[in-house]
Amino acid sequence: MSARRPETKPARTIEPASRPKSTNGRAVSPYGYPFWDWVAREDPEYVAARQPLSQLSIGEGKALSVKYREMVIIGILAFRGTKDGVIAHMRRAIEHGASKRELLEAIQSAAVPGGGPTFATGAQALMALDQEGAFKR
Repeated sequence: MSARRPETKPARTIEPASRPKSTNGRAVSPYGYPFWDWVAREDPEYVAARQPLSQLSIGEGKALSVKYREMVIIGILAFRGTKDGVIAHMRRAIEHGASKRELLEAIQSAAVPGGGPTFATGAQALMALDQEGAFKR
């Protein structure tokens, strides 16, 4: 039995948010995932209850900065084959100081336990960001 799950196709391409959406002054998603806007409208209590755990998971840590937390998330999403998710999290890592080389090395590291498909997903995401000029700052 494989640990990989089939790739799920998003309803539309994920566009990066220039800043997180909010509901009642609270951030919904720093990644621009459109489904979180919908969930926030349908069940604002759920989104509000989820916020503290989300902030502990993806916010600035005591020992790990956002940049490195994103790299952990990127490796897991690459293993799961979710290229759009990898791109969204790479964008946030870049916003928090990650270089192209650091992201490449994160994907290379994830490829050891995750195999070729993990590397391919991450490399394709990184290549797409490079081709769109994400690193020309």
